[in-house]
Amino acid sequence: MLKVGLIGCGRQGWRRAGAVKACGDQLVMVADADERNARALAEEMNCQFTTDWQELLAADVDVVIVATPNVFHASMSLEALKLGKCVLCEKPLGLNSKETAALVEASEKTRLTLKCGFNLRHHPGVKQARIWFDRGEIGEPLFVRIRYGIGGRIDYEKDWRMNRRISGGGQLMDQGMHALDLARWFLGEFSESFGITLSSFWKVPLEDNAFCLLQTEKGKTASIHVSWTQWKNLFSFEIYGIEGYIIVEGLGGSYGTEKAILGKRDFTKPFKEVIVEFRGEDSSWVDEWKEFTSAIKEGREPLGSARDGHEAVKLAHAIYKSAAEKRTIGK
Repeated sequence: MLKVGLIGCGRQGWRRAGAVKACGDQLVMVADADERNARALAEEMNCQFTTDWQELLAADVDVVIVATPNVFHASMSLEALKLGKCVLCEKPLGLNSKETAALVEASEKTRLTLKCGFNLRHHPGVKQARIWFDRGEIGEPLFVRIRYGIGGRIDYEKDWRMNRRISGGGQLMDQGMHALDLARWFLGEFSESFGITLSSFWKVPLEDNAFCLLQTEKGKTASIHVSWTQWKNLFSFEIYGIEGYIIVEGLGGSYGTEKAILGKRDFTKPFKEVIVEFRGEDSSWVDEWKEFTSAIKEGREPLGSARDGHEAVKLAHAIYKSAAEKRTIGK
């Protein structure tokens, strides 16, 4: 049983706390600058609470979860590593690649596990896609296409995500982190980046839409569109290979039923698809926690590692640079 401290008692904090409890680990203390938030989660989880995150780091915990607004991710994670704690930090790992590189270095130096929160890798549809992909069902990959978006809500422009000082960027630093991570996971490292960012609806100086083209040195290409003006929530992940394709659509809830679809290229027979549907509660948070704690116990890098988090932030900033300079950015 691992002893866990959690910083940030908003929606993500509740999700992470629930996963800790479901897996039989001990949530010792939670922290939030808003005492009401901290108290509410502590009462639900039967643990201690504080409004001082440094008090939590000084407590007897093995692992720290950082589920705060983005601006605090790097500093809190770095301090936890220095104090000998393993860390699961929500995406993005930091506001820029300087912050994330420092975290990767600290994790390697201390030999402590640092994981970036990429729970989409653990969604059942994405896991099924990876199984098919690794089994060679679609052969050599050709390209990836990802669309991911939400419609926001009333007064969304007042959300902390709309404040660059706190968030580090717009939708590209929000759902875009997941899209960039999935593209890398299936196609590998990208050597060229091109992007267009738009502030098209929400009255803030951040992108509510980002359009990205990424290419590997071998010519494998990813097309990504992430949006805060997707009025009906959408998740669509497609990977095409020389032998067929894999599609994951929906994430449950407001995104619709999660499905994994396998199609095979065949010019001689009627076209058929294998379709697997996944229903029920979102298991990705529990599955990601299991992966993280297994990595700690086995002394290995977790799936969705600190370096994965670092590379996703690097890609995002290459896309921002491309959009600003209206040119392709090399590695």
